[in-house]
Amino acid sequence: MRFDILSLFPDYFKGPFDVSLIKRAKEKGLLEINLIDIRDFAEGKHRKVDDRPYGGGPGMVLLPGPSVKAIRSVKRNGSKVIYLSPQGRKLTAQKCKELSHEKQLILFCGHYEGVDERIIEKEIDEEISIGDYILMSGSCAAIVIIEAVARWIPGVLGNELSPFQESFEQEIFDAPHYTGPVEFEGLAVPEVLRSGHHQKIESWRKEKGLNKFRLTEK
Repeated sequence: MRFDILSLFPDYFKGPFDVSLIKRAKEKGLLEINLIDIRDFAEGKHRKVDDRPYGGGPGMVLLPGPSVKAIRSVKRNGSKVIYLSPQGRKLTAQKCKELSHEKQLILFCGHYEGVDERIIEKEIDEEISIGDYILMSGSCAAIVIIEAVARWIPGVLGNELSPFQESFEQEIFDAPHYTGPVEFEGLAVPEVLRSGHHQKIESWRKEKGLNKFRLTEK
C-alpha cells in the first residue's frame, strides 16, 4: 500500500516512520510512504502557498494552485485523496479497515486557518477528522491515520488475528494486563490469572473489559 503525504513541513514526518513496526513494514515492502512538499509546486521567487481570505477574517488560507498541482503530481487511477479536517467524518476502527483496502491514500494536510474550498471541490474524495479538537495542522492526523490503517495490512503486525482482537472490533475494551513480579508495592496480580484455568481467565477478562466499555457509555 502506498501513502503520499502532502504538507508544508515534510520533515515533520521523518522520525515517526523510521522506527518500530512502520519501519519494518517499509523494509519488507508492505507499505510505501512518500513525503511531498507543497511549496515545491508554488510559483514565484518566494514560493507563496497562502494568502489572506476573501471577505476578511483571521489567519491565512492555502492557495488552490500549489495544492492542486501537488495532489495531481502523485494522483493515479484508483487513488483516494483525503483531507485531514476537523469538519470531516470521524475516524473509526471500521473506517481504518476500509481504507486498508485502498492501493494508494493521498493525505492532504491542512495548515493555518484552512484551505481554499476549490481544492476540496476539485480534488478531495473524503474529509476525515481524528477527533473533536483543533490541531495546528493536519500533520499529526496523517500519522494517526497511517498508524491505524497500517495495522490492517497483512504482515504489518505479524499476527494476522491481532487487529480483529482489538477493543473496537469486539465492542469491548481490553482487560487489565499484568506481568512479573507477582506483587508490586502492595498490589498483587489477580489470583485468577495465576490459576492456569483458561476458561476462568477468559471469563474474567471479558467481564473486566465489558465493565470498562460500560463506563465509557455513561
